[in-house]
Amino acid sequence: MKRIGVLTSGGDAPGMNAAIRAVVRTAIDRGVEVFGVRQGYQGLIDGLFTPMGARDVGGIIQRGGTILGSARSLEFKTPEGQRKALRALNQAGVEGLVVIGGNGSQTGANALHQLGFPVVGVASTIDNDLFGSDITIGVDTALNIALEAIDRLKITASSHQRAFLLEVMGRDCGYLALMSAIAGGAEAVVIPEVETEPEHVADVIREAYEKGKAHAIVVVAEGAKYNAAKLDAYFTEHQDRLGFALRTAILGHIQRGGNPGAFDRILASRLGAGAVESLLEGQYGVLNGWVRSELTRTPLETVVASKKPLDLTLFKLAQILD
Repeated sequence: MKRIGVLTSGGDAPGMNAAIRAVVRTAIDRGVEVFGVRQGYQGLIDGLFTPMGARDVGGIIQRGGTILGSARSLEFKTPEGQRKALRALNQAGVEGLVVIGGNGSQTGANALHQLGFPVVGVASTIDNDLFGSDITIGVDTALNIALEAIDRLKITASSHQRAFLLEVMGRDCGYLALMSAIAGGAEAVVIPEVETEPEHVADVIREAYEKGKAHAIVVVAEGAKYNAAKLDAYFTEHQDRLGFALRTAILGHIQRGGNPGAFDRILASRLGAGAVESLLEGQYGVLNGWVRSELTRTPLETVVASKKPLDLTLFKLAQILD
């Protein structure tokens, strides 16, 4: 294998650039050319290939986002779009592909694998919902951003004797909400994996008020049945029962931005380098992930067909420590 490609797809995650850098420099060290594919799978279809050398990835390890860009591609989800992508790869002389991204990205990688093209995935999503990796690129940085938000809100909440609902990202996975709630000492957490009624949240806030606390913080996952907007609407009608005045803050895409922390830079470097080694060793159709502090390779077929469970013992811990 003398020429490989690398693309980033789906939502950006802090550390993607570190993974790109590792792919490029590891490949060059092994005497392999690298082409960056711009704008994800749509760029693959459109043939947006750019040769990348060691200097092209200099100074990017500390940058958030992805220098290759990312875009959703409905066309790639069709058999015709996938065949166009395969044709573009073959026309460019690309013999293998590294796909950096989450569930949707790895579903696309598996589609190319099923067509017989050598492809290897790299686990990258702030949601941490990808099967085949205990933790994915971007999670640690996003978690620390959420934690900083909790710490800041506590100061304002205590100053004004208020309760806050803080909504964090994560799609249908409550990992970020749960971990930030534990680390931030929140009074309650609402996640998709455990259905929580508004009345229970009201009880927690009211109990904090009656105990004489200066504030109450509730961390809410965006994918929960009762997200921050629905809880806020419910409590608007029952404000007097809470004790505290209530405010809502939605962290949103702020969690995606910013420079990756040390853990994400190192994880991305190891997974990116490992992906190149997988291609050169003939280990195709796998996801490079991090399981029990070791680099692992999980078949993409298994990754896209499996749901990653959340450790609910941690939810019990959050309730004990509130």
